Amino acid sequence: MSDLRIGWIGIGRMGFPMVERLLNAGNEVRIWNRTRSKAEPLAAKGATLVDSPRNLATVDVLCTMVSTGKDVEQVYFGENGVLSGNETPGIFLDCSSIGVQQSAELRVRLARRGAVLVAAPVSGNAKCIRAGKMSAVVSGPRDAFDKVEPIIAAMAAKGVSYVGEGELARFCKIAHNVFLGVVTQNLAEITVLAEKAGVPRHALLDFMNNSVMGSIFTRYKTNALVNLDWTTTFTPLLLRKDLDLGLAAGRDLDVHMPVTAATREALQSHFGAASLRDDPDTYLQQDFAALLETVALASGLELESENIHCPTGLEIPQAT
Repeated sequence: MSDLRIGWIGIGRMGFPMVERLLNAGNEVRIWNRTRSKAEPLAAKGATLVDSPRNLATVDVLCTMVSTGKDVEQVYFGENGVLSGNETPGIFLDCSSIGVQQSAELRVRLARRGAVLVAAPVSGNAKCIRAGKMSAVVSGPRDAFDKVEPIIAAMAAKGVSYVGEGELARFCKIAHNVFLGVVTQNLAEITVLAEKAGVPRHALLDFMNNSVMGSIFTRYKTNALVNLDWTTTFTPLLLRKDLDLGLAAGRDLDVHMPVTAATREALQSHFGAASLRDDPDTYLQQDFAALLETVALASGLELESENIHCPTGLEIPQAT
């Protein structure tokens, strides 16, 4: 538990369970969300809801978990933003996935108000958070990190990695999500390959998960791929954004990234396939694991759910 006053903005798929973990650890948290109803269940768990980001200007640490850099900028500096008055939190802790340049510009603007930015993007989805398997990578002033590490650790039970000053955590998160995209695309390709040869999806993925190539990610995605469950954890739109960030960073740093470029083009075919559906916008809000359907379509394979429950490895142990 931290004795710092904590403010939080962003109660989405990730923000909700992250705040839950903070509350469960005994922290007092004041929260604001654009859609208030999404935050209201947290009030029953001990959070205090406020009416405007501006109402969070007196906290010690202002945490954000939103979709884009523009969203971060808006809740910091926009009309009724946290900094729209005269008071300023000392530390801004941003867990969002945003671009390196955006983060650097925010850091400069915050410094003018006497505040510091700690970048703490995370790895995992909502189920990972609740199961205690989310991790975080952090950069910023070391003394500020030392102050907020207990807050981050309460959310990221799997581990907190401090990588240095400035925007280094943003590069790590971009690298992470590029790897996520490449692994997902290839996982879809080999799953379709094996199924066309006659191997059930659950059998191939069980083998993969128990092999040296298995991971927390491949295990918890197995149930989705086996049963065609596209309940959203991360959308193709967000994955495309992150692949573009990775390719932009590669251009800036003169890093050759042909596999990432190929994955970006493969992902774009998913958007093309979605456009042929009755409701493409809704489909593109489903989980990015639905890439499996696009690979199958291009391979002349019609997928069916195997209706076999596969453990995800994220089951929360029941108290005894």
